[in-house]
Amino acid sequence: MRVNKKLSNKEWKKQLLKRLLEFSVRIIKLAEKLPKTPAGFAVASQLIKAGTSIGANAEEAQDANSLKDFVHKMGISLRESKETRYWLKVIKLANLIEPNYVSLELAECEEIVAILTSSVKSSREKL
Repeated sequence: MRVNKKLSNKEWKKQLLKRLLEFSVRIIKLAEKLPKTPAGFAVASQLIKAGTSIGANAEEAQDANSLKDFVHKMGISLRESKETRYWLKVIKLANLIEPNYVSLELAECEEIVAILTSSVKSSREKL
């Protein structure tokens, strides 16, 4: 599901959070496909931590006490999305699982990074 910016702010946030939740689930499923080797376990652990943290922090940001707090929490979400992108690239370059499956999640992660970058930047401008 793509986030449509012509929606109301409330509906846009709702769709973004749903997209991030779905991404978290796909990241868990991808991690489960990694080889049961020391490298596979290490990468899976890092990928799951970073990949599921994106949505968790964005969700938490919705109840921020202030705009500064919101920017901080969304900034964490952005950093976690960049870390997730890194681990997906590692998986792809190391050929740990089917490259096409990783490519789909990597493309989605790139979009998430772009969305969160824009959100954090526009929110910072309001501070």
